[in-house]
Amino acid sequence: MRYQRPKGTADILPKEAKQWSAVESRAREVFEKYRYQEMRTPMFESFDVFSRTSGETSDIVTKEMYDFYDKGDRHITLRPEGTAGIVRAYVENKLYGPEVQKPFKTFYMGPMFRYERPQSGRLRQFHQIGVEAFGADSPALDVEVISLAMALLNSVGLHSLKLSLNTLGDNESRQNYRQALIDFLEPHEAELSKDSKERLHKNPLRVLDSKDANDQKIVAEAPSILDYLTSDATKHFTLVKQYLDALEIPYEIDSNMVRGLDYYNHTIFEVMSDSKAFGGKWTTVCAGGRYNGLVEQLGGPETPGVGFGLGVERLLLILDAEDIELSEQQDLDVYVVGIGEKADIESLKIVQALRQQGFSAERDYLNKKPKGQFKAANKANANYTLTIGQEELDQQKVNLKDMRTSQQESVGLSQIYTDFAQAKSVLDEKEN
Repeated sequence: MRYQRPKGTADILPKEAKQWSAVESRAREVFEKYRYQEMRTPMFESFDVFSRTSGETSDIVTKEMYDFYDKGDRHITLRPEGTAGIVRAYVENKLYGPEVQKPFKTFYMGPMFRYERPQSGRLRQFHQIGVEAFGADSPALDVEVISLAMALLNSVGLHSLKLSLNTLGDNESRQNYRQALIDFLEPHEAELSKDSKERLHKNPLRVLDSKDANDQKIVAEAPSILDYLTSDATKHFTLVKQYLDALEIPYEIDSNMVRGLDYYNHTIFEVMSDSKAFGGKWTTVCAGGRYNGLVEQLGGPETPGVGFGLGVERLLLILDAEDIELSEQQDLDVYVVGIGEKADIESLKIVQALRQQGFSAERDYLNKKPKGQFKAANKANANYTLTIGQEELDQQKVNLKDMRTSQQESVGLSQIYTDFAQAKSVLDEKEN
C-alpha cells in the first residue's frame, strides 16, 4: 500500500524548512523591535470559542471548520485562525490584570486548519504568523499594527505592496448600515446566490464578502458604510488616516471590504502584493483590524483589541516567485576523515568535541573509503578536514587541511580537543 499525505497538506522538506525558519526569524526580529512577546496556544479548542467569535454565518463556521466530538463527548475544533485562541488565553490567564503592562502585545506562529478546496497558497493545514494588542482603543495602536505588518513584509524583501483600508464603525454605525444594506439587497434577493440569500437578514455584511460573480455585481452599487458612521467612528477613522499619512504609509479606501470574520469593528485592512506568483493580480498577503468586544464575548472584561494574521504559505510562494532567498546555506566548518576501524571511535569523539566548541562538524557513517570521504567533505562545502588513521593515532596527531587553499599541517590531537580555533590559526598564519 502506498501512503500519501492527506489532501490539502504539504511536507516541508529540509531545503524549504530553511526558508520557513528564515521567515520566522525575521518576524521575531521585527516583533521584538515593537515589543511584542510570543504566546503559544493549543491547536484545538472548544467549538464555542470559534463559533461564538467568528460568526455563525461566516464561511469558517458554516463550511470550513474541522470539528468533532472527543471521547468525553466534548465538541472540539482544530483552530481555523489564531485570534480567538489568543483571546481565550488572554481571558483565562487574566492577562488584563492591573499588574500587566498595557497595551498587552503578543504574537503567535503555527498551523491552522480549514476544510476548503486546496489551491495555490491555500491549504487545509496552513500556517499563520499574527500579532494581537489588547487594552488600548487608540487609533495610533491601529496604525502601529498596520506599520508592523508593512515592516514585516518589507523585512523579507517585499516592497510592491498595496494597503487597502476600511472601517466597520462602532455598533451604532453597523446597525444603521445593516438596515440600509438590507433595504438595498431585498429587491435583488431572487438574483443572489444561495449563501447570500441565507445571510441577507442574518448578517447582510457577509453578502459584501461573497465570491459569487453575480453577487459582486450587485453589491458594487450598494451603499457605503462610510455614509453611516457615527461621529465617534468617523473621528477614529479620520485619525487612523492622519497617522498613516504622518508615517507616509500610502493606502486606498475600499468601502466594500468587510473581512471574513464577524468580530471586526472600526479599522480593518488588507496588505496586498501584485507578485507574479498570482499572475500579477493584487492578492492579500496579510490582513487584520480592530475587534473591540471580542474579549467580552469570551467572558473577559471590556477590553479593546487589534491585530493581524499573515499566511506563511502564501508569503513563501511570493518569495519564491520573486527569487528572494532568505535562508543562507551555511558551510560546514570541519569534516573528520577517519581511516580504519581503530580511528572510528576517535573520529566520533573529535566530531563531538568540535561541536561542543561551537563548530559545525561531520564525519562518515557509510564506511566510505578516504577518497569518498573527501568527496563528501567537498559536497558539504567543508572549510577544513581533519584526517586521522592508525599512524596519526600512534603519534597522537591529526592532519589538518584548509580545503579552500589546500594548505596542510600536522596538529596535536590534544589541541583539537581543547582549542580547535587556535589549531587552525597555524594554517591561517601560513597563508598570510
